[in-house]
Amino acid sequence: MGTSLSDLPDRSQDYLKVIWDICERTGEPAALKDVAAQTGQKTSTASEAVRRLTERGLVRHRPYSGVTLTDEGTRLAIGMMRRHRILEMFLCTTLGYTWDEVHEEADVLEHSVSDKLIERIDAHLGHPVRDPHGDPIPDHDGAMVDSMSEPLSGVEEGANVTVDRVSDRDPELLRYLADHGIRPGAGLSVLPPPFPGMSVIRVERPSGTRGTDAPFDVPMTTAGIAAISVIRG
Repeated sequence: MGTSLSDLPDRSQDYLKVIWDICERTGEPAALKDVAAQTGQKTSTASEAVRRLTERGLVRHRPYSGVTLTDEGTRLAIGMMRRHRILEMFLCTTLGYTWDEVHEEADVLEHSVSDKLIERIDAHLGHPVRDPHGDPIPDHDGAMVDSMSEPLSGVEEGANVTVDRVSDRDPELLRYLADHGIRPGAGLSVLPPPFPGMSVIRVERPSGTRGTDAPFDVPMTTAGIAAISVIRG
């Protein structure tokens, strides 16, 4: 019988979830410094946590090559992501939270709920396949919808795109984007920047949002432009 989530301390659950999230978004092993940043820990603390998870057979860590999950670690991490994203959806659709509020709340709740409660919430919500930020929700077997999205930063001027996913890591950015109608499903047109060389991407607002007579700028930063994934066409 394999390891269950209840066998792991909350912090170990967090590390598995973060490692999986980084690998899933980048398609590459998770750098230790990124794992430390997302868990809010020092690199030395993250290194020790990764060492313990390696001893349990849940992760692999090759110095200078990053951190990956074993099959068992992947199974547990996907279970945590399922909890997290279902809870985010529940908080938004049932309790009236806004999309910038749910990430931290779900981070707390996910360690306390049972699998049975998650299944009941999932059924109550109608088995959603994406959370409020567009991230895919694993089903109880770990399967997720595929996405062909790419970072908005890689899209050329003149392209028409549809927002697919938005990172939930920065509440201030989420509020800024929501104020301009930028959510999963919104259509955008990429325009030339206001000045050559300026570190922003200028987009035309989605129709039906306030201020549609003028474009707005998305910062060309890790917290800004890289947080938005889009589908062309």
